[in-house]
Amino acid sequence: MDTCLLLDAGSGGLASQRLTAQCFLRHFANPLLARLDDAALLRDVHAPIAVSTDSYTVTPLLFPGGSIGTLAVHGTVNDVSMLGARPQYISCGFILEEGLSLELLESLVQDMAGAAKEAGVLIVTGDTKVVPRGACDKMFINTTGIGSIFADPTPSGHNARVGDAVLVSGALGDHGLTIMGSREHLSFLSDVTSDSAPLNHMIAEVINAAGPVHVLRDPTRGGLAATLNEISEQSGVSMLLEEEAIPVHESVKSGCSFLGLDPLYLANEGKCICILPENRAEDALAAMRASPYGVEAARIGTVVGDKACRVTLQTRIGGRRILSMPEGVPLPRIC
Repeated sequence: MDTCLLLDAGSGGLASQRLTAQCFLRHFANPLLARLDDAALLRDVHAPIAVSTDSYTVTPLLFPGGSIGTLAVHGTVNDVSMLGARPQYISCGFILEEGLSLELLESLVQDMAGAAKEAGVLIVTGDTKVVPRGACDKMFINTTGIGSIFADPTPSGHNARVGDAVLVSGALGDHGLTIMGSREHLSFLSDVTSDSAPLNHMIAEVINAAGPVHVLRDPTRGGLAATLNEISEQSGVSMLLEEEAIPVHESVKSGCSFLGLDPLYLANEGKCICILPENRAEDALAAMRASPYGVEAARIGTVVGDKACRVTLQTRIGGRRILSMPEGVPLPRIC
């Protein structure tokens, strides 16, 4: 029995059938996928719908708190949720390198299946390609998610309004620092763990509790600073943040201090930014804190009317500094 992936597993012949049956169908089992048609027939997705796609190239494939498998599900589930939708279905495409350990592949597929189960979504269609050694770095995954939108109005980066409260669902910077520590074998970061998590259930509770939410975004690449700058430009507003109010774990602060990094620019994979009318902020915070993924939720700032579209940080010592859009990439392939 083969222990490593061979090129013919992507040929469409018997080897492909064995890989599909023994690995993917076995762990993603559901009636829609089991039909093995060229496309999945979805009868219960009602307009308006949200669709999002993302590709995952993270290295290493396994890291504290998750793997490329969990990340591929969480990232797409969260992107669909940020439009006020309930994610229902996911497609997945695998680019696999010849020689990949079949045991590792099955472990990562199991991770995906577990993440999908927790999020309440079905993986209903997919594709597998096997490329020669050296043509990719072990494994890349693309996932596309779809879901029906239930929020009315639909949250958007264009909807921030002067006077709105700016909330985050928890501490920032854990995922980016975890990937750096794992990749570079930095022992002093051994107590930092990725925050990768599905946020769809928490987001639904926030919208149910607080009513219309103006903006929902997950601060992935570029972290909090990049995401808030994008929202400021889209909405034509500025934001004033309170450094003291922004939750960052002590282990992340220490690691960033040693490495010369700013946690506000590090990627997150299980956090959301929520911007909504100030009088609904406490209801939204209560809904977040009731979720295991929002216990450390906090209000961190306010949308202000400065047309310069700047994000300004009120520091702990009373000064102010501009959080600009990041230039360059401090750490590639974090998702």
